[in-house]
Amino acid sequence: MKVKSAEFVKSAIDPSQYPEDMLPEVAFVGRSNVGKSSLINTLVNRKRLAKTSNTPGRTQLINFFLVNDKVLFVDLPGYGYAKVPLEVKKQWGPMVERYLKTRKNLRMVVLILDIRRDPTEDDLSLLRWLYNYGIKPVFVLTKSDKLSKNRISMRRRAIGGILEVSTDALVTFSARTREGMDKTWKVIENSIT
Repeated sequence: MKVKSAEFVKSAIDPSQYPEDMLPEVAFVGRSNVGKSSLINTLVNRKRLAKTSNTPGRTQLINFFLVNDKVLFVDLPGYGYAKVPLEVKKQWGPMVERYLKTRKNLRMVVLILDIRRDPTEDDLSLLRWLYNYGIKPVFVLTKSDKLSKNRISMRRRAIGGILEVSTDALVTFSARTREGMDKTWKVIENSIT
């Protein structure tokens, strides 16, 4: 998709604050510091639409972005960062679960994983939860530019084995080189049309 416009719409904690559910939505979820914001920024060809940080746990609200007046990208807070205050951690689960369970126009969930790391128990727990609600996520493996082609192939097989999916189900992505951008957009376009 050629991106002509991308803008921040609003941040929300609960459904009363969400935008009207008139457009299809694509939600991005993953551990803290896995590259969610960088993935969104790369897809929409903007440097700072979604705020990026070297400090994990910065995104603590659900952020909505309007792309081409056709689709909303939804940046969900990252999970699994130990230094986030306990009160914030307690809010994360119910806030994200409410969004994922109740949003009628949710068309796709992109589960983002760092290709250099094995999926954690938090990742697998979220995956089980998604499957339980009939949501089959798209898996995007970020930070692929940090590995050789040989290592990428090995990591894809290892991660696919842990997730119990074929390596074809894993999109390899790099915000720096833009590898995987076209493939990710193709999956998104198929889900919203």
